[in-house]
Amino acid sequence: MIKMFFPFIEWLKDYNFEKLKIDSLSGLTVALVLIPQSMAYAQLAGMPSYYGLYASFLPPIIASLFGSSRQLATGPVAVVSLMTAASLEPLATAGSEGYIAYAILLALMVGIFQFSLGVLRLGVVVNFLSHPVVNGFTNAAAIIIASSQLSKMFGVYVDKAAHHYETIYRVCAAAVHYTHWPTLIMGTLAFGIMYGLKRINPKIPNVLVAVAVTTVISWAIGFQQDSFVDLKAIKAPQVHEMVVGFNQTVSEISAATEERTRFMKELDDAKTNHNDIARLDAEHAINMINYKIDRLKEESHTYRKGLRDMMFYADGTDSAQVFHLKSDPALQDSKDDRIWRIKVGNKALDTQNLLMTGGGAVVGGIPPGIPKLSMPEINLKVMLHLFPYAAIISLLGFMEAISIAKAMAAKTGQRLDPNQELIGQGLANMLGSMTKSYPTSGSFSRSAVNLQAGAMTGLSSAFTSLAVVIVLLFFTPLLYHLPQAVLAAVIMMAVIGLINVSGFIHAWKVQWYDGAISILSFVCTLAFAPHLDRGIMVGVTLSLMVFLYKSMRPTVTSLSRGKDDALRGAMVHGLQKCKYIDMVRFDGPLFFANASYLEDKISERMLNRKDLKHIIIVSNAINDIDASGEEVLSLLIENVRSAGVEISFSGVNESVMKVFERTHLMAMIRPENIYPTMEKAICAVHDHAHQHGNEENCPLTTVCHIA
Repeated sequence: MIKMFFPFIEWLKDYNFEKLKIDSLSGLTVALVLIPQSMAYAQLAGMPSYYGLYASFLPPIIASLFGSSRQLATGPVAVVSLMTAASLEPLATAGSEGYIAYAILLALMVGIFQFSLGVLRLGVVVNFLSHPVVNGFTNAAAIIIASSQLSKMFGVYVDKAAHHYETIYRVCAAAVHYTHWPTLIMGTLAFGIMYGLKRINPKIPNVLVAVAVTTVISWAIGFQQDSFVDLKAIKAPQVHEMVVGFNQTVSEISAATEERTRFMKELDDAKTNHNDIARLDAEHAINMINYKIDRLKEESHTYRKGLRDMMFYADGTDSAQVFHLKSDPALQDSKDDRIWRIKVGNKALDTQNLLMTGGGAVVGGIPPGIPKLSMPEINLKVMLHLFPYAAIISLLGFMEAISIAKAMAAKTGQRLDPNQELIGQGLANMLGSMTKSYPTSGSFSRSAVNLQAGAMTGLSSAFTSLAVVIVLLFFTPLLYHLPQAVLAAVIMMAVIGLINVSGFIHAWKVQWYDGAISILSFVCTLAFAPHLDRGIMVGVTLSLMVFLYKSMRPTVTSLSRGKDDALRGAMVHGLQKCKYIDMVRFDGPLFFANASYLEDKISERMLNRKDLKHIIIVSNAINDIDASGEEVLSLLIENVRSAGVEISFSGVNESVMKVFERTHLMAMIRPENIYPTMEKAICAVHDHAHQHGNEENCPLTTVCHIA
């Protein structure tokens, strides 16, 4: 019982100093990869980069202590980070306080969902996500993740569109208009370092080296160049008009949003009081406000794009800088060659403290210290909205974690318990949410590093967490000048491994419909992005439809003797069939959805084969039968015999036999017509079926001799 609640006790039985030494080195090695990766993935999730460190503090150690895998490295991962962003974007602006609060709440919900499945021993629900669906989704997610980082690589800023491909088009258009070359060079340099070191020696922490080198270069060359100025310092009247118009639009959006919130409350009250007139009035008002907000958002997008597209040259001293449009003929010779732009977000611009940027984007200040323990703020309405996303993230995250854990367990020979792993992942997310973590899962790349480093037990993850704590306490100032483009390069480099084209080909070779489901899941995920859940639901729905279709129409085939003397499908192998005996094999359980299908197939055979005298139902694959199946079977027996044809059964298993015995079927069939094997059935009925017959070369004649 103690081991059930505290599985890590099993590790400590024969633990010694040598294992401690190996685990500590493994944990520190993983930390060297985790720290920069986690910051990059937090950025992908729409969170400030340092929240990746918060997600790397508690979840790794909790998941390792209460899971069943000794080498699984838990923390921020690409697909879960992308799903987090996709689920929260409709609720709040990325990076805002509300967005962060929802992300932490989502981690709690994911944890509760996973923990509940583990405690109830329901890990099998992950099977609803079939391999073709996951393959299609993962490939699409890899492309979405990589392309979502292009704006940071080019150093451009665009508004997100309704569809991901529209956003990428905006990024490309902005990059054609203006690319910040130092940013692109910095990202490319990070790519080169990571790729080069990986080819030279995979054991070198290439991500850490790339981050360290580019951060030092960023600090040395003054990569970040920001200046806060008064709007009057910009010598362009059209810019002043656009800033005023933008601020007014943002203010109107805020007022309309507050008004919509008030009417939403009135709508809830009207529904509670069953006041239909008040409900209709509130719904009409909400629809009108939504139309107004959409129009204002389009206006703000136009203003924002116009301001972002403007490029300036600075003139004068640092203390008295003025900015002219790049095309302004009034520029003096004293101007520098640096191009400046106005940094425009979703909030109103401070006209007395306008941010002008002339360099690249960096991580910036990170609050020192570890986050305080606190319970996420519970909001039932938000939780109801997030529940479908929490369920999908839970299953996807667990599927990723358990597949990695199984691959490592096959190499190490350790015993793996999927339900215990669910408990470990659930606790990691629940407790992680109390230290401001967003949803986490098992990482393939970091788990591989952990295994290669020789990790003996889950205590290696404890040393990983300890390293993250030390960074949070003492080394956060060193990360200030880390370029955002480098984090984008880290993400893009990591997701390259998720692209698996051979998975589509393999699925198609197994079954064409599996390949089709995988391709459709891929296409729909790309088309519906950023609404990634729709792509998954399309794949799951198609998988269930195929399953239902196959269950309703299982294979019903006639058997005959093949060249190797085995009884095989006559149609598939082009075999001659006996004129008087039909051996019908039914592949699947006989239940309400397919019982009539068996009846139709038997009737079809009787109509097409007028000389048929005996039907043998090969029941080896019928592993279950329900009331509908039993009823149809009794009618079938009656109809076949009334047509002057005998019917027998072979290979009936125990569970189906019990149904025969509990009902009147045994009396209808008669015990002497039930045979243990196909061969015995043929031997028993062959001579009688061929009496007065004229079949010269029956393929079943030699079966009795072989048997």
